Amino acid sequence: MFGYFYNEILRRTIISFGTLFNNITIEQDNSVLKVPLAYGPTQKFLARIEQSPDLNKPTAITLPRMSFEFTGLTYDPTRKVTTTQQFSVKDPNDGTEVKKAFMPVPYNMQFELSVMTKLNDDALQVVEQILPYFQPAYNLTVELVETIKEKRDIPVVLENITMEDDYEGDFTKRRVLLYTLRFTAKTYLFGPVSSATKDVIKRATVSYLTGTDTSNSERALSYSVTPRATKNYTGDSVTNLSDDVTKTAKTINVDSASGLTAKTYVDIGGEEIYIKQIDGTKLSVLRAQDGTAASTHLKGDAVFVINSSDNTLIEEGDDFGFSGSIS
Repeated sequence: MFGYFYNEILRRTIISFGTLFNNITIEQDNSVLKVPLAYGPTQKFLARIEQSPDLNKPTAITLPRMSFEFTGLTYDPTRKVTTTQQFSVKDPNDGTEVKKAFMPVPYNMQFELSVMTKLNDDALQVVEQILPYFQPAYNLTVELVETIKEKRDIPVVLENITMEDDYEGDFTKRRVLLYTLRFTAKTYLFGPVSSATKDVIKRATVSYLTGTDTSNSERALSYSVTPRATKNYTGDSVTNLSDDVTKTAKTINVDSASGLTAKTYVDIGGEEIYIKQIDGTKLSVLRAQDGTAASTHLKGDAVFVINSSDNTLIEEGDDFGFSGSIS
């Protein structure tokens, strides 16, 4: 409708559903047998059994076995969210790009799991290994959208169980006990994922008008803010502490202040510190800025400058401060 995209969500959910029952075993004559699982309609396997009734034929389909199939898809209005709302995440493959997508649409996927056995005890062994995990739902974690590593817990609900015993005919006809378990997987379908790097807000401006004349658009005052990093990202230190620093210290001594400037921020051990004044190698500071915690620092600890280079490297989800200007 609006351009090609394919997130493989339905395919991933089908595969994940099948893996739930991929390692079921039963015990026969003191030996443990793994029950084979295949994707396909039950009638296909039953038809194969009926067309090859010879019990001694080596190529006959062996029982027990299981099959599952995806039988339907319905919209679930009870899980609906705002359709126009978007969310953004950092591209896991490229840390410099931000991806965006609309909120997903809830759909219920219907599945049927068929257990075909020759002996009733075999069927009971299989069913009893499945039922305790569904009360009535089992949460299945599925990576729905690979490009943004979007994982969701998909509740798989056991709706009902039916049993059928097809044991009519002569002794040459193979008996098939059929247990059918019906499930509903509450999944989500995502639309196309696009780049949102250019949509990230880097500057916000608030303007104030004076008077009550709404036709006059002349602004008396404008206040603009831009994001400011609260830690160093580049990893380049400019100096080191020449003395230990306590949690409450208001002055800091460094080996050299040539790379430092008053009224700027530095990062020492994860604590953001504001430099008020520089006197030689002594710094008058304000501690624990922008929500960082004041801590003890030891002689020789590195001092990192927080500047415009760090502002451009702020990662999505990181805390940040604001640098404001009035005009």
